[in-house]
Amino acid sequence: MREIVHLQAGQGGNQIRAKFWEVISDEHGINSTGTYYGDSDLQLERINVYYNKARGGNYVPRAVLVDLEPSTMDSVLSSPFGQIFQPDNFMFGQSGSPPACASQAS
Repeated sequence: MREIVHLQAGQGGNQIRAKFWEVISDEHGINSTGTYYGDSDLQLERINVYYNKARGGNYVPRAVLVDLEPSTMDSVLSSPFGQIFQPDNFMFGQSGSPPACASQAS
């Protein structure tokens, strides 16, 4: 079986991936706390590709979230599925930098 580790970097990467985890969690029958609520064996068949099963039976995304700006991590944590991530998987600095995808005005 293959396992995937998601590396989410920067504000844009973390925002896009936060939405990804909402969608993939719904497809696998995982709620916002990591509890399986589904009713199909197919949902559990390849769940270990994206998730680790934590103590207590909850599923946790296999992801590392990185940003220089702590407020991005706050935004992810306050998103609908923010509580599904392990706090140890967040890495952030003390101050940010301008977004790399932002265009500069002349």
